[in-house]
Amino acid sequence: MTNFEGFTQRDFDVFTIPGLENRMEALKENISPKLEAIASELAPDVTAMTGDEMFVHVARHARRKTNPPNDTWAALASNKRGYKKLPHFQVGLWETHVFIWFAVIYESPIKENYADTLQSHKKEIMNHIPDHFVWSGDHTKPEAISHSEVNSDKFDAMTDRLKNVKKAEILCGQQIERNDSRLKDPEGFINLCRDTFQTLEPLYRYTKKLD
Repeated sequence: MTNFEGFTQRDFDVFTIPGLENRMEALKENISPKLEAIASELAPDVTAMTGDEMFVHVARHARRKTNPPNDTWAALASNKRGYKKLPHFQVGLWETHVFIWFAVIYESPIKENYADTLQSHKKEIMNHIPDHFVWSGDHTKPEAISHSEVNSDKFDAMTDRLKNVKKAEILCGQQIERNDSRLKDPEGFINLCRDTFQTLEPLYRYTKKLD
């Protein structure tokens, strides 16, 4: 196990620190190293699982000039230089929870075609994703919808939005509340991430048909 010793309440409280500079300093000192350690630990497994070499990208929030970030993450993607245009896996934090995602975000050039692919595999996806997993259409917002609430019509609406709305995204995975005891157990949390990504692997596999 690399230098990840679990999350503390202090990690989540970083997002209450006022001011861009002070919050960024606390992120870089406390949270980014943990996320990098988690992603580095998972990279060989995700590489083996997907058949694509995975590289670690820790969010730098470099474009921010005024407003401090309300969340942060590390991503795993099949390119050394960047991840935003690629389907990728993420582990990160908001003030309220940790998220473990598979993501295709708005920068991705495959968005429209991927929406069609998801639609054509709707039945398999609906049956495969566990009820306690969640979906999101916007990585910049903490809200998500439980898979147990995603019926056929809602799935259609998500894929239609992904296809036709420029800023639309699709993310699927787990959200773990900040006081969940699993976040204090380093090995247990890494295994939770590993299992989550394994469950989400078909969503990644569908993107490979679009290469």
